[in-house]
Amino acid sequence: MSDREDLRVDVVLGTRPEIVKLAPVVHALGASAGTVFTAQHYDPELSDVFFAATGLPRPAAVLDGVGGRSRAAQLTTMLDALTGLLDERRPDAVVVQGDTNSANAGAQAAHYLGIPVVHVEAGLRSHDRAMPEEVNRLVIGAVADVHCCPTPQNVENLLRAGADPTAVHLTGNPVVEATTRALPTAAERAALLADLGVEAGRFVLATVHRPENTDTEERLRGLLTGLGSLGLPVLLPLHPRTRSRLRSFGIEVPAGVRALAPTDHATFLALAAEALVLVSDSGGVQEEVTVLGKPLVVVRRSTERPESVEAGFAVLTDVDGIAGALARQTRPGWPGRLATLPSPYGDGRAAQRIAHLTLAAARSSAGPGPRSQVLDRSVDGASTRPVS
Repeated sequence: MSDREDLRVDVVLGTRPEIVKLAPVVHALGASAGTVFTAQHYDPELSDVFFAATGLPRPAAVLDGVGGRSRAAQLTTMLDALTGLLDERRPDAVVVQGDTNSANAGAQAAHYLGIPVVHVEAGLRSHDRAMPEEVNRLVIGAVADVHCCPTPQNVENLLRAGADPTAVHLTGNPVVEATTRALPTAAERAALLADLGVEAGRFVLATVHRPENTDTEERLRGLLTGLGSLGLPVLLPLHPRTRSRLRSFGIEVPAGVRALAPTDHATFLALAAEALVLVSDSGGVQEEVTVLGKPLVVVRRSTERPESVEAGFAVLTDVDGIAGALARQTRPGWPGRLATLPSPYGDGRAAQRIAHLTLAAARSSAGPGPRSQVLDRSVDGASTRPVS
């Protein structure tokens, strides 16, 4: 892919979604890529199984003392550690993804060291600064040298904010290829449902983990009550954060809701593909359902992925509106129609586009010339034009 075999790119990641979405990019970068794991998700259920499942190599470096700390402590610890580490390693470019504390710290550390920053999943905006992720997105957007946007709306968000148009690229989102590659076969999905004792199209798959839903007893209790009132079996893989909050608040999982251990990505996708509908507060799930063609109820105040809502795959609701939103998403004919619609997040070639842009930035950094020349405008499909 590159005429410079000695180019080195560090991919900074620290959470399950980053592992899943960046795996196709790491594979596309080939021998040029190394991974730095911040261990923001320090629970093996949220990291180790995903490294193994995606075939990512062992990280070149793993940070200590990050997981389980407050947001401020995580950011300061990671920023300090990553600055020292990247200064020692001196990669030709650094790739970060999304809106995590890890992405924020990685982008800042690279920027302060004069290393080009490539932001995957750039330009998402909820316009809700009460969300920690929104602040992370704004910070990363301010320091990134290459913005890899999933959708035209993400491009417009950055251009309206004053980003350099030559730095903004419409690449699609590697979640499309990550989901397609990880989805188990129909036979494997049928075997999983048999093991769990549920029927295809006759259960709800739910996930709950965001602070806005788990950090107050009233809201978490209301959400669980809403799930228990749906009249269908509900499978709820428990995020460690949610499991801890249920225990500390003394909340019992209601009848009709079956708590499961956290699943690996393939198992989750298998369940999602066979569920009647999903209920979640996850950002990644809002993307994955568009690849699977499934309806989703998003239990949040706002979303940075309005494309999923506008395309009809998702509806946004508060905890007291879950049943009504679910009825809307499962009305006659609607799930079948969703199964025929294309994903708004690209055509499954995002990782290749992002890898080309990253290596262009790395070549410019490694060779002569000013930093302003990091962009390679000849990359196929990677521009501010819609993905073809």
